[in-house]
Formats: sequence, structure tokens, C-alpha cells
Amino acid sequence: MTLEERSKIIELVKREVVPAMGCTEPMAVALAVAKAKEILGDIPKQISVTLSANMLKNAMGVGIPGTGGMIGLPIAIALGALVGKSEYSLEVLKDSNQDTVELAKKFISENRIKILQKKDTCEKLYIEVECHNGDNNARVVISGTHTHFTLISKNGKELLNDNLNSSDSTDSNDPSLTLRQVYDFATTAPVNEIHFILETAELNKRAAELALGAHYGHSLGRLIFLQPKTQFFGNGIYSKILSYTSAACDARMAGAKIPVMSNSGSGNQGIAATLPVWVFAKERLKSEDDLARALMLSHLTVIYIKQSFGRLSPLCGCVVAATGSACGLTWLMGGNYDQVSYAVKNMIANITGMICDGAKPSCSLKVATGVSTAVLSAMLAVENEVVSSAEGIIDNDVDKCVRNMANIGIHGMCATDDLVLNIMTSK
Repeated sequence: MTLEERSKIIELVKREVVPAMGCTEPMAVALAVAKAKEILGDIPKQISVTLSANMLKNAMGVGIPGTGGMIGLPIAIALGALVGKSEYSLEVLKDSNQDTVELAKKFISENRIKILQKKDTCEKLYIEVECHNGDNNARVVISGTHTHFTLISKNGKELLNDNLNSSDSTDSNDPSLTLRQVYDFATTAPVNEIHFILETAELNKRAAELALGAHYGHSLGRLIFLQPKTQFFGNGIYSKILSYTSAACDARMAGAKIPVMSNSGSGNQGIAATLPVWVFAKERLKSEDDLARALMLSHLTVIYIKQSFGRLSPLCGCVVAATGSACGLTWLMGGNYDQVSYAVKNMIANITGMICDGAKPSCSLKVATGVSTAVLSAMLAVENEVVSSAEGIIDNDVDKCVRNMANIGIHGMCATDDLVLNIMTSK
């Protein structure tokens, strides 16, 4: 692999693996509101937010950091207008405090926020914000990715128009990856070039440790960690993988004011790609260099799979992220490229089809299911046990398997996605 190819992959990883505080969907909405407020030059009197169905679904039931357990879009929008700073990107609300939360509650009570669903878009990730204050107005659109501003205007005058690059797809300058390229990069690149990925473990384990010591969400991670009534899981690597990964998700989905390292626009994906690998490496006394390579293999696998999926889909993102961690675990267990590809096939054969029904505290259950499957898939893979092409949606070509999963998630589950949103909005 050439220096230029390595540089492009490193640039891609650094762009896709970034800190985020709170669920990325409401934070992206708050980011758009904060930018519109800045363009307007004042706190808006009225805010109108129009979202694609998938954005609406993923922002309805999740905790907003620093609000004392408040959930959903109104509080995220109000705080974005009052205290949000676009320069903070997906940590847009990190300056919020109890005083600003009280002001935000008043803002909401004055009926200054309107939230609508955008019906005439095929984009999964679309946010349109209009802020008004007297005769002045500002309009901001984010689409394609959680931080990509595609339109900014003030009083009808366009300040930015980047609609040509708004599709929910891979940047045209990004390397088009295969699993083989992912594996070769992670296992052969000069280790000093990829040590930056270790920050994912530092950040995400803090979120896990926070939730292991207190009650957040459904406290699944804490329950597994303490196992107060029955020792179902014992105290081995498997139980620690489940507890740490689900605990970090518990904290994030409940709105803990702590950043996590996200992957491809999702904090839960970043958590699930990181903590199983970190726990295994720590328990098996692996070197820092080995941990860096395994984390890079995990995170880059997620990015590679998401190139086929796009940012949001009807398929739960933990399926993709846990597939990445299965690869990292397989390599740490001594697996070679063939066995890593077996782990991917075993994952796709098992949990493809898990629906996304929005971001919420119970996501920790799905994350636990995903990483549990990752452990099983890796264990089978290192024993050269793999689901064959004679079985279901699996193909001999591992990259074709990934495309099969993506096609199911993008095209096959569209009606399911519509039905899920209808159920959620009809309650």
C-alpha cells in the first residue's frame, strides 16, 4: 500500500471517528439551529425545523445531555438557539448548564418551536432550520452527513450552496474500500501512524465507567457488571465486554453530559466498535500496538460497510458496528485475513434484519445483542467455522455479503421503516 493510499485512509478515519456528546441526530439538529442563530445574529423569536423521516425517528426518544433526563427534539432545539455553538460541531451543547436548561424550558413553553416532517425527500439525513426575529430570517440545511452544511442563507440571500455534494453517500475523493484493503491497512501500516485510534478507547471507556457507577437508562451494563441476583455470565471477558459496551450506551442514550467517540455519525457505533476490542485486549494483556491495530481494523471495517449503507438506514447500526468489533476480536485471537472474513460472514448470517426504531435507552439491549454475536462470530471464525454460501444470504465473496446486507437494509426494509415510524408517531 502506497503512502498516498495510507494517507487517504487515515484522513477518512479521522473524519469519520470523532467525539460527539449525546445522540448525534438531535445534536445535528441543535448544530443546525446554532448555525442559523449565528447567521441571524440574535436569539430567534420563532424556529421551524423540518426533518427527514429517519432523522425524526432517531431524535424522538433519546436523552439530551445536561438536561436532567429531558428527551427529544424541543429541548435540543431550544438549547441550540440559546447556548449552542456551531464551532463545537457534534458537541454543540457542551456549554449548557442548569440555568440555560431552565431558559430552554421557558422557550418551549412559549410555543416558539415548530417541528415538521419533510415528505418530498429521498435523503435519509436531512435537516432544515428556519429562524425568524422580526423582519430578519436565517435558513440552514444540513444533509448527507450530520455536520455537512449544504445551504445557508440570510434574508433570502444565499451565503452557501453546496447541494451538489449533499447526497448520503461516500465522498468522491474517499478511497473505495474492500475488506482486504481494510485488513491490510490495519495490520501493516506503520503503527505510529495509527496510534491516534487509541483515543477511542480512552473516551468510550470513560462513558462506560460513568454508567457502571450510577444509574443511567435501563442500567443494563451496570446490571451485568454487578449481577446482584444470579451469576448468569460469570466474571470473564464475555461479561466484561457486554457490561462495558452496554454501559457506555446506557450513559449516552440517557443524556449523560460526557462525550464518546463516534463512528460514521453514530456514538453507539463508535462504542460498539471500540469497547469489545479494548476489553479483550486489556484482559489478555495485549500490547498497545496490538490494541491500536485491532481498533483500527474494527473502526475501518465499520466505515467500509457504511460506504454501502449511507449514514442512516432501517437496519440498526449496531449490526454494522458489532461486525467491526468481530473483526478486531478475531485478529486479537490470532486470526488471519480469511478468518476475519469468516467473522464478517458469521455476523451477516446472524443479525442482519435487526430494525432501527429510533435512538433511545433500550439501544443498550441492541448493542449488547450485537457485541454478544461478535464474540460468537469471532470464536467460530478462529476455528475456521463459517456460514457457507449454501446458507441464506451469504456469498463466497465477503464484499458481496456486505452488499447483500446493505441491499436488505436500504431497499428491502423500506416498508418496515415506514411502518416503524408510523407506529412511533401514532402512540
